[in-house]
Amino acid sequence: MTAVSALAKYAPRYRLQIGEPTGSVWLRVDRILEPGGPELTELLKRDDEASCHRTAHANALSMLSFYAGRAPATALLLWALEGRVLDVRPENLWVRPHEGHGIAEVAVRSVDFLPGGLETLYDVVLRQHLLPLAEELHRRTRAGLRQVNGGVAAGCAMGFCAATRDEITVDPAYLLERWQAFVAKAPGGLARLGDVEIAAGKLVYLRNTCCLYYTSEVGNGTLCGSCCLTPRDERLTAYEGGRPIVTV
Repeated sequence: MTAVSALAKYAPRYRLQIGEPTGSVWLRVDRILEPGGPELTELLKRDDEASCHRTAHANALSMLSFYAGRAPATALLLWALEGRVLDVRPENLWVRPHEGHGIAEVAVRSVDFLPGGLETLYDVVLRQHLLPLAEELHRRTRAGLRQVNGGVAAGCAMGFCAATRDEITVDPAYLLERWQAFVAKAPGGLARLGDVEIAAGKLVYLRNTCCLYYTSEVGNGTLCGSCCLTPRDERLTAYEGGRPIVTV
């Protein structure tokens, strides 16, 4: 088992198919990023049908939060654990959408590593991928750029947090240090858009932006566990085992 394949033991989101996939159900990431392209239109349509959003910008924010929490997750955790940067440049990465929310599977052309460390990771995950996607969603739907970047930040945070949640976990304190190193100088101002904390022995994310999921018909007014509309101390209390808050 390769180091990349072994990451799936921490959570399903880190499972990565190796090799170029076939079939129309798979979308290559560089095509998702094409301005006005049909692949991104399809992702937005699926999320909208799953949630029945009331506005186009809420649709964009919801879709991006789910997407960013899955597509780069393996590369983020691999860097956190080993300091290596998997070649997940957009032309080497595919995603298979769920019928509704988010991404069911992610595939990479091959297990290759790029020279460099954190700056290289910023380049392949943020500058070439998630931040241009946020810009395109901003252009299409007029969703505020800070809000869509908030979805990028929340998704990247889940690339770290999810590895502390199941029976086999990475030390939360260690991953918190790695998250702080990642976010400190991340492009897009991600450091200002939320915080990772340890609660009940796991990493949790506290957003400073809202994805507006609660405005959808399915959300029906229920706030996500990390939502900035809930006071910070109440979110931490809920994560520690107090009053439950639904996490999307």
